[in-house]
Amino acid sequence: MNLGKLMNNIMFFLTPKKSVAYVESDYTVRQVIEKLEHHHYTAIPMIDENGIYVGTITEGDILWFLKENSEVNFFDLEKYSISSIKRRHDNIAIPISATMESLFEIVVNQSFVPIVDDLNHFIGIITRKAILTYFKDNNK
Repeated sequence: MNLGKLMNNIMFFLTPKKSVAYVESDYTVRQVIEKLEHHHYTAIPMIDENGIYVGTITEGDILWFLKENSEVNFFDLEKYSISSIKRRHDNIAIPISATMESLFEIVVNQSFVPIVDDLNHFIGIITRKAILTYFKDNNK
């Protein structure tokens, strides 16, 4: 692929929503823990019932919740919505129309960048790994 064309289109790196593990804001804490465990992730995008990107839930967010609620056992986690957990940091999302330069500025500090459309609907992610792999494979 022509690097010039690539540098103008972040969609080249996009993993579409249908191929991305994410959680919905009405999931229980237990459901989120099980999804994180199943996919071996430490962070996962969260969307609302309308498909709008809400933020990022991390293992750390859940651990802080458990520390602050030490009386809660694993089965009690079905009673708590993930949206009730304080998030310490949300991955910054960018629109699909963003430039490669803005993507690179963000992916330096995040392992993945949520991508949204003009109405802030979650449409997928771009991972740091996808970008680095591309440049490793095409810089021989």
